Amino acid sequence: MTLTGTLTAEPQTQEIVHRAFWEENFPNLAINSRLAGAAVEQTALSAAELSRAGERMREEGYFQAKDATLARLAPVLAEAVITCKRLDIPPAFIFIFDEVWECFQALHPVLSAFLGADYKALPDFWTWHVDPKAGESGWRPHRDKGRVSLAPDGSPLSFSVWIPFTEAMPQNGCMYILPANRDPVYNTAEEGQWRIDIARVRALPARPGEFLVWDQALLHWGAESSRFAPHPRISVAMEFQRGDIRPFNQPLSEPFANHSFEMRLKLVAKQILQYKHMYPLAARFETLAQGLLAS
Repeated sequence: MTLTGTLTAEPQTQEIVHRAFWEENFPNLAINSRLAGAAVEQTALSAAELSRAGERMREEGYFQAKDATLARLAPVLAEAVITCKRLDIPPAFIFIFDEVWECFQALHPVLSAFLGADYKALPDFWTWHVDPKAGESGWRPHRDKGRVSLAPDGSPLSFSVWIPFTEAMPQNGCMYILPANRDPVYNTAEEGQWRIDIARVRALPARPGEFLVWDQALLHWGAESSRFAPHPRISVAMEFQRGDIRPFNQPLSEPFANHSFEMRLKLVAKQILQYKHMYPLAARFETLAQGLLAS
């Protein structure tokens, strides 16, 4: 795999707030042009696939599927993340670009089938570049929101959607889960007191073009990578919720929102402040993020 980037001189933090910086360093990506007035290609699962996904979600708390739009956009977005890495800026900034939002909008038929036609996008997202040469890993074991994200009947009120831009495998830190039906404290008041039988843990390898969806009470994590992995694990995730419940976080977005450049900057700034404890590079941009949100 060969991934290259178009770079300028190492940026000063203040340059990030200018649209020209992004257009110069990421010439193959769009800002407010791909989504404006254009219908995003959407992939709907067949009736059989959707039924199977629903069955798996009810039993194990997650499912995995494929989408042609994700396969098409994965290479250019992997390239963008590598460019962020070289510029030493948090890769969550790729949410400046239309193509990332397009990935999630393409999954509209799937998300609406589970969360209802009026579902919303939460201001909770991130992008990862897990470098095997540095022995990096994804985030440690956690539940995104826990049992508050489940309805009384156990059905999900919110989802996390995780998309790989490079092949994710055990060697480079693919996702691992404890399936809901193998987790003795899932959806209980003891959900913070993990009881993990190692034999029940499941690795979830995934290729570009595939995506993972899990309910937000599911215990999951990104594994530690091996220096023998062939390439970094590059991936992105975003959270969604039903539209007929109180917001888990604000501001909520409509599924097909085409946020302005300024709003996208603010949303990324919010992620930096939310996740600075999980991602050391983000902490260096805390002052910038605070300024963006205050403007």
